[in-house]
Amino acid sequence: MQHRFLALENSPTSPAAAPPAIFSPWRMSVAPMMDWTDRHCRYFHRLLTRQTLLYTEMVNAGAIIHGGTERHLRFNAEEHPVALQLGGNEPDRLAEAARLGAQWGYGEINLNCGCPSDRVQRGAFGASLMKAPQLVADGVKAMKDVVDVPVTVKHRIGIDKDEDYGFVRDFVGTVADAGCSVFIVHARNAWLQGLSPKENRDIPPLRYEVVHQLKADFPHLTIAINGGIQADEVVHGQLARLDGVMIGREAYHNPWWLARWDQLYYGGEPCTLTREEVELAMVDYMEREAALHGTPWPHIARHMLGLRHGLRGARLWRQVWSNHLLKDRPAREVHALALVTTLIPEPV
Repeated sequence: MQHRFLALENSPTSPAAAPPAIFSPWRMSVAPMMDWTDRHCRYFHRLLTRQTLLYTEMVNAGAIIHGGTERHLRFNAEEHPVALQLGGNEPDRLAEAARLGAQWGYGEINLNCGCPSDRVQRGAFGASLMKAPQLVADGVKAMKDVVDVPVTVKHRIGIDKDEDYGFVRDFVGTVADAGCSVFIVHARNAWLQGLSPKENRDIPPLRYEVVHQLKADFPHLTIAINGGIQADEVVHGQLARLDGVMIGREAYHNPWWLARWDQLYYGGEPCTLTREEVELAMVDYMEREAALHGTPWPHIARHMLGLRHGLRGARLWRQVWSNHLLKDRPAREVHALALVTTLIPEPV
């Protein structure tokens, strides 16, 4: 299934209606985040924004092929538009995993060339692949040969402390020659030695200007930016220069921000649900998942703990939903307990 471009028309009563605004499918997206953006998290995010592109966690291509197809690829139809991110370095395996992903209904296949974790490095994929642009190009071509959906790449702007722009420019150029036209760029280097994955998200300096230069050098490519973006004014500034913005941790920790994205960045209507209605919809989902798949509700509730961020009673509300002593109680009963805490003033 191809991404569909979103057209927003002027009011029909306008005396001279302008042509519809055309937005890139990558205009706004939520980053793939390990252990976070599973299908339950994506279902939650979709309640808040209809148009934002959602990504899976990185899934190892080999794990999909060798017996874990349903476990790794199952998702809810409500999640569309949704993209599958793959990890791997063998073109034939990537192609087979991409074929399965497209068959399951994902609207995009994304190759991870940015993860710096030790486990990923041992497998010689993730950020390590930036050292082998031709191998990435071969993987992209192999995937494009077997799927009809977009094949995209997410990568860093450099490796370790080498800040030579030519490195990332040549990487993008080589992969683009293989037919990739969409690059999501994390505007930090990946330090493969001496930093944990968490430190790699904070310590290497952000250099947005590198991403801007890539767009200037490759104007025909779709370039989206990722890394450290937490406010609307920054998003608007980046969209003035690039084709898209990908938000990571801020979208997870402060999810109510997403409720305004359709209006702010697509010219549509904001989320029509209240926070209370979103929470109740998630309780309905928890009950459905328990009935269909035996999913314990805490596996789902953990993703919505930021829903009341900044509101009175938020801390107590989070404590209820994350209380392991309540894990054997029905989700609707826990919801009732959590609702009571929103009416209790927090101690000064």
